[in-house]
Amino acid sequence: MTSHESEVRAFLDVRVDACQKKDIDRLMSLYSPDIVYYDVVPPLHFTGSDAVRGNFVRWFDEYEGPIGLETHDLTIAVSGDVAFAHMLHLDSGTRNNGLQSSIWVRSTVCCRRTGGNWLITHEHISVPFNPENLQAWFGPVEPTG
Repeated sequence: MTSHESEVRAFLDVRVDACQKKDIDRLMSLYSPDIVYYDVVPPLHFTGSDAVRGNFVRWFDEYEGPIGLETHDLTIAVSGDVAFAHMLHLDSGTRNNGLQSSIWVRSTVCCRRTGGNWLITHEHISVPFNPENLQAWFGPVEPTG
């Protein structure tokens, strides 16, 4: 692993930690002001840090406490000041309705280094589904990679 890949891995670890702790300010410090973000919830496409912040606050507010977010199958590619990563996350926790949930999500993150700091410029989240019943894959299902 190159030093740049290690930097990006550490950067993405901060992202996960901020999500788990629902630390919106720390999380948003990792995103470019002109972030383009695709999610599984309407309107599906969010542009700019204000819209993305609102989407994260909505997600955080769905949970009673911290969010479990386990990273699996992380792959990172870095070239110069651009990095690309894709991974699976197992998103889990207690929802506001008391339901304990666990669901797999796929994440692709694109970053750019400016002034020595990495920022996320594009992110795409999707939920894998079972084509036999059109239901989302709920954990625990071990990904293969």
